[in-house]
Amino acid sequence: MSDLPTLPVTFRPGHTRAILLTAGVAIFVVISGVAMLLEQLGPGERLSFVVTGALIFWVLARLARVKVVADESGVTVVNIAGKRRLAWAEILRVNLRPGDPWVFLDLSDGTSLAALGIQPGLAKQRAIADACALRALAEAHAAPPGGEDRG
Repeated sequence: MSDLPTLPVTFRPGHTRAILLTAGVAIFVVISGVAMLLEQLGPGERLSFVVTGALIFWVLARLARVKVVADESGVTVVNIAGKRRLAWAEILRVNLRPGDPWVFLDLSDGTSLAALGIQPGLAKQRAIADACALRALAEAHAAPPGGEDRG
């Protein structure tokens, strides 16, 4: 299977990430700059402006951190609020259907996990290629047919 990506491989929405981080820095700089330029503000008020700018940057940085990392032993899904490690055997299917905001992983426990690191928002063709690559990796690392049946 020479068309499989070399492991480890990281999938992340590059354009979205760049936009979010750039916007976060710009917002922080503008809000902090306004705080320093407004002469009628006291030190506490200036600090509140800077803290507000830092909080906005932090939120945008959390949105930009999403990724899916595949290695020999499994997949790590990093979403906005958390991170989850999955063994290859836990991933039954990789889905990116038309209209989906991101990839969904169907898991062996009957649940589905959103993988925000592959999303077709600004780079649809790249997201489709990344989803296909992750699907191929999951299929290549799946338990071989005729193996132990867990019922």
